[in-house]
Amino acid sequence: QFCIVCVRSCPAQTSQHKMGAEIVAVQGVAAVVAKEAVKSQTRDRSRSPRAVAQPETDAKMAQDAALDLDLFDGHSAEDIFRSKDGRSGYTYDDLICLPGHIAFGVHDVTLDGNFTKKINLKTPIVSSPMDTVTEHNMAIAMALNGGIGVIHTNLSLEAQIKEVTNVKRYKNGFILDPVCITPTTTLAELDDLRRKCGFTGFPVTEDGNMGSKLMGLVTKRDTDFLDNRSSTSVGSIMKKIGDLTVADECIELVAANMVIREKKLGKLPIVTKGGRLVALVARTDISKQAEFPLATKDKNGSLMVAAAIGTRLADRDRARALVAAGVDAIIVDSSQGDSTFQQDIVRWMKAEFPDLQVIGGNVVTMRQAKHLIDCGVDALRVGMGIGSICTTQEVCACGRAQASAVYSIAKLARAHGVPILADGGISSPGHIVKALCLGAGAAMCGSLLAGTEETPGEYFYSDTGVRLKRYRGMGSIDAMKKGSDDRYFGSGATMKVAQGVSGSVQ
Repeated sequence: QFCIVCVRSCPAQTSQHKMGAEIVAVQGVAAVVAKEAVKSQTRDRSRSPRAVAQPETDAKMAQDAALDLDLFDGHSAEDIFRSKDGRSGYTYDDLICLPGHIAFGVHDVTLDGNFTKKINLKTPIVSSPMDTVTEHNMAIAMALNGGIGVIHTNLSLEAQIKEVTNVKRYKNGFILDPVCITPTTTLAELDDLRRKCGFTGFPVTEDGNMGSKLMGLVTKRDTDFLDNRSSTSVGSIMKKIGDLTVADECIELVAANMVIREKKLGKLPIVTKGGRLVALVARTDISKQAEFPLATKDKNGSLMVAAAIGTRLADRDRARALVAAGVDAIIVDSSQGDSTFQQDIVRWMKAEFPDLQVIGGNVVTMRQAKHLIDCGVDALRVGMGIGSICTTQEVCACGRAQASAVYSIAKLARAHGVPILADGGISSPGHIVKALCLGAGAAMCGSLLAGTEETPGEYFYSDTGVRLKRYRGMGSIDAMKKGSDDRYFGSGATMKVAQGVSGSVQ
């Protein structure tokens, strides 16, 4: 149990007045009880000592109760956010949770949350649909650890479908997107690729792409001590398909690992009956493989994944393709969720795909939330202009302090059985705890995850040698040029007005 205390500066007079009122009330109760006790003692003078002692016990109990009441020195969320004396807006940093008594161990703590009405999470964290945060690598990592990832919409339809498919087809231990090369690749080009990727063995396919016919495999021992590296092709020195040990695409991971151990292989290609490469198992990954008991999976045992779409008519075709690819939930990605465009597409999706989980947003007021709840959303995304790289509040003068927004929307949404996602303003684990305490089913994170290995993009080094990755808001000019301007209702505008910035993170 937690009490929430406001740590913002408040008028001293108001605080003193309220404290004084509480003290007066307690003293008044104590005085009445004491007066009644004296009357009782007068009436019962002729009775037994036990009867005489009873009023004294009652008076002491009343006094102890008053002291216990005085020890409760925090404020409830209702007192803070719904007080008629002052409707201030509060951010996460304006509040802190007071600790309570602990009568349980850490192993008894569960962090189960709700992503939507039907999708539960063991770890209530969601990766944001940003083009520098969530593609299939991040979505897989999130789902394996009990959360869920949302594939961003700044992709072509085909590319977004591929990202979703990579998550749904993922099997722990199988490399589904190995770097492939062609037989015509020179050893000099291979050396450059090795330096860039950090590993030395590569499958060789017909056209250098995953899913094409496997031609062979090249490892470091095949290329050591060879001269003329700029003119020697991989095809002339690789281990050809006829000499390779391969496995059928239906093989289980345990069996694949057994083959690697028995045959002392470095890599085991997984192919279809037609000889097309579909996966790779590496010996170096065997020791890294682990069970993920918290993994977010569907009824078929596949990892769950969500994807974002816009509100244009063309996004209805995108929604159809995503559902066909097996997506588990769709977020309507808009900075202002209370629009007729979003209401129309939410109603259409719920009518067209009744089992699909649809998340609406973004909203920050109860009126906005009620409009989308009436349209049938399965969850709400809450937050406007409070992300670390978002400038909506400065540019458009619209938004709301996040703690106030989360509490207000959660109070309304819970009455309708709709979970909410606290989106934005999460820069530390403590902010996640506060979001959950205020009623969020899960916290959506962007900057907290940016810069990790699972995010899209390559690392680069600053002038001081610090390793960095690109990170940008979806309202930045760079992101808008790739298609996110629709999220800010600016797809038809000649001049783009930035509502976000670009930067880099460690």
